[in-house]
Amino acid sequence: MKAVLCKEWGTADSLVIEDIAVPEPGRGEVRIRVHAAGLNFADTLMIQGLYQVQPTRPFSPGYEVAGIVDACGADVSSVRAGDRVMAPLPFGGYAEYVVAEEKRLFRMPEAMSFVEGAAFTVAYGTSNVGLRHRGQLRADEVLLVHGAAGGVGLAAVEIGHHLGALVIATAGSAEKLELAATHGADHGINYRAEDIRERVKALTDGQGADVIYDPVGGDVFDASLRCINWEGRLLIVGFAEGRIPSAAANYLLVKNCAAVGVFWGPYMDREPQTVRDSMHELIDWYQDGALKPHVSHVLPLEQVTEGLQLLLSRQSMGRVVLQLDQ
Repeated sequence: MKAVLCKEWGTADSLVIEDIAVPEPGRGEVRIRVHAAGLNFADTLMIQGLYQVQPTRPFSPGYEVAGIVDACGADVSSVRAGDRVMAPLPFGGYAEYVVAEEKRLFRMPEAMSFVEGAAFTVAYGTSNVGLRHRGQLRADEVLLVHGAAGGVGLAAVEIGHHLGALVIATAGSAEKLELAATHGADHGINYRAEDIRERVKALTDGQGADVIYDPVGGDVFDASLRCINWEGRLLIVGFAEGRIPSAAANYLLVKNCAAVGVFWGPYMDREPQTVRDSMHELIDWYQDGALKPHVSHVLPLEQVTEGLQLLLSRQSMGRVVLQLDQ
């Protein structure tokens, strides 16, 4: 089978595609024939050796796939060969076949395409656990979403809108803010042309945002601390800007606010029921029409480098997906 391999730490153009053996599922595992694989910003960090998880090389990057169950190992009872599934993975998704633990599988709705399935689990899972479980977002609150046209940001906009919050989106262009608006944002802030703090204060009668969803970090994080409401929750999702910021403790003290980490990946091992409950809720919302994954680029496996560069250059909106069944 074909697989994208990281054989040495480096950038996206250091990846290679090679033929390797088809993996065999062990006890409690299934083999999936991959039809689509989602690209995530974290993949660009993992292949540089900069992510929290550093697999033994060579390895295939890729945190999520959608496809068809091809074979089942011993003691697998919830799925069988031929079932359509999507699955978040520790890594390994950029390949024609992957092996996944049974607990990581979620059945895809009939109306969901493989491309949508590959764009669903990580972005929506992160945003739902972040907003509901970590941020305790309520319907009467103001939600500020940074990077609102990116994968997790756009998912957060949709979920916040569905939960009844007033959603303020930030992005770097009018086109990106327009996309966020079509997915439920009530207001938009172009951070290249407007001051985030001043605009948030103006939109909230001087109060600030109750929950701030930040996958960007850097200067955006600093601005967030200056426009958070009393008892607000600043959700730290990632650092797409590159600079890992620090929170001044006096800001947290005087506003009784909290800086809260959102690292979704470990929940599958540490609190799997939290993930399953969240994902089943998200699938229900998808089937009700409340969620609609936006995929700006669908590329073949051979263009994985181009796909990752789209993420790094912020030229994509929503998700970028590799399609293996073209």
